Amino acid sequence: MTTGRSYTYKLFARNDFSAFWALFTDNLINLIVLSGICQFVFNMPAEIVFGRIVPGAAVAILAGIAVYTWLAKHIAEKEGRDVTALPYGISTPVMFVYLFGVIGPIYWSTNDAMLAWQVGIGAGFMGGIVAGLGAIVGPWLKRVTPRAGMLGTLCGIALVFIGTVPLATIFENPFIGFASMIIILWGLVGRHRLPFNIPAGLLALIVGTVVALGMGEASVSFEGVGVYLPVPYFGDLIAGIQHLFANPELFLVLVPVQIYNFIETMNNVESAEAAGDHYPVAVCQVTDGVGTMIGAVFGSPFPTTAYIGHPAYKRMGARSGYIIGVGLVIPFAAFFGLLAFLNNLIPVAAAAPVLVFVALSLVTNTAHSVKTDHIAAVTIAMMPHVSAFLVIKWGALAGALGALGATGMAQLGDPELTAALLQQGAHYEGHLALSQGAILTGLIWGAIVASVIDGDFRNAGGFALAAALMSLVGIIHSASLHWPEFSGVAMGYLIAAAFLYIYPIFHKAEEHEEAAEDGVKPHVPHLPAGE
Repeated sequence: MTTGRSYTYKLFARNDFSAFWALFTDNLINLIVLSGICQFVFNMPAEIVFGRIVPGAAVAILAGIAVYTWLAKHIAEKEGRDVTALPYGISTPVMFVYLFGVIGPIYWSTNDAMLAWQVGIGAGFMGGIVAGLGAIVGPWLKRVTPRAGMLGTLCGIALVFIGTVPLATIFENPFIGFASMIIILWGLVGRHRLPFNIPAGLLALIVGTVVALGMGEASVSFEGVGVYLPVPYFGDLIAGIQHLFANPELFLVLVPVQIYNFIETMNNVESAEAAGDHYPVAVCQVTDGVGTMIGAVFGSPFPTTAYIGHPAYKRMGARSGYIIGVGLVIPFAAFFGLLAFLNNLIPVAAAAPVLVFVALSLVTNTAHSVKTDHIAAVTIAMMPHVSAFLVIKWGALAGALGALGATGMAQLGDPELTAALLQQGAHYEGHLALSQGAILTGLIWGAIVASVIDGDFRNAGGFALAAALMSLVGIIHSASLHWPEFSGVAMGYLIAAAFLYIYPIFHKAEEHEEAAEDGVKPHVPHLPAGE
């Protein structure tokens, strides 16, 4: 795509300013949420939260953004055109798994916040290794997986967790949320001009915060502001890793979620490719793994990744300046305790509309980047995430009832409660199975459906067989890894794989016989060019 004319990639464009506020808000919300949970749910002192975890996360974000900025410049100058850098930050779904699947259980069993943090950074470091190893299989997996499967499962995450949950937050605080939301719809979704060309994300935050201050739902507080320079915590990291190996059951949480993480990176790279920017998936997976390991060394347990939402920033006309801005502002805010200040000042409802915009952009871009026939594959790939949302909220409801002092309640999963829920039309057992490994399940079913539509039955059978093997050992449709068990779901996948491998042979023979009788050439399904 290069021409005889020399080309120089400019890191900054005018539209980077608007994109910066969107990505900054996304990262800010994650940091606010994890800080609040660590401080108020796990009773970690502010010294650990704002003195270690947040600066460590900032170092990881800075390291990853440096690589993705270089990568965007390298690809742009190689291809002779403008590209948008991949957004980068803390993986939102994996953040919650680490909070409540690793850090939480350690704290609840020992009541030791320091040990919970040490195990968290140990898990983050080991998880980074697993995520980086995804580079070995990532390119091959990207090659054999239909785009509809990869993007469809991302759309499920976007629709449910990035879109619907923030939208609910907006409706919980409508005065604040609607004030910000209408600005985002006007400036980012509708792409209409605002006064003085002020970025919609910035104006939405300002207006939402002003409304919140006027209602008394935000405050100006300098508590927690100070200097928190990042330092490596090798001793704490080693202690955490030792505890992990002494309690290997934690790896049953760690390994599947990091498999999810490198699949998420692969899917986000595919999303960028669908928007027109081609990044090497193996390099991105190594970057995400190493970034996570660096963050763990400096105190952050939370994995970082190439973010969902590149098409939104591409559509805004951003280049690399927007991630460079985040890579400067987030560390500055973390190292000087300003995140604690922003945590008190900016209400979640004021920032939530930005996430709704990211969800809308991803789903819209996917609809434009896959064949019309593959919309069915995208749709089925989204469905497991609805189940994941239901299971999480059912668990939250049970937890809330327990916190209110309700006693004698059956626990979720008890056979009698499961039967009672089924009588009320709530299919708990089925939703639970779909929720366990939802991103992989969505990807697999999206790939199967897209391959069947294209007549590539062998590829569809391969995904069904892979799903059977993963089900056997608990990577999907199970609460944890285990020795091979021939569950009903695993057997179902085996039956599906057998059908997809064997029946097309006889089906093709029947087509040839019918065609011979009719004197016409039989139809042979094939993949369209370029797929």
